[in-house]
Amino acid sequence: MQERDPYAPQPLARWFMPAAIASLLWMLLGCAMYLIEVSLDPATLPLDQQAIVAAMPKWMYAAFAIAVWVGLAGAVMLVLRRKLAVPLLGISLLAMLVQNSAYFVDRRLAEVVPSDSLLLPIIVLAITWTVFWFAWHSLRRGWLK
Repeated sequence: MQERDPYAPQPLARWFMPAAIASLLWMLLGCAMYLIEVSLDPATLPLDQQAIVAAMPKWMYAAFAIAVWVGLAGAVMLVLRRKLAVPLLGISLLAMLVQNSAYFVDRRLAEVVPSDSLLLPIIVLAITWTVFWFAWHSLRRGWLK
């Protein structure tokens, strides 16, 4: 019996395009959230949320921008079945890790953010990791050109 080459291209799974489009929608949601965040007037927020916005370091917004806009480019490459999706989504994931590290490394931010509000960043990280893994898996299957 002949062994199958694990790196030989495999037929494109029927679920690939729905998953790629879902990844694109996820990244578009992230871009929308970024635009809302940077255009927000902190004075319209409750006092506790104003304190959080005031404590956020500028580099956190820079990492957020990289995460969502590079992630969007990666998701577009995924829909187009291009190999470039993998490094772009990897950069997006890394930027997101940097962004969320602020909750732990910036003492001023850590003091004003309640611990129960860290659940959302963890969920976002899990979904973003899944999108990256999907791109990497697709590359290994030979679905990306």
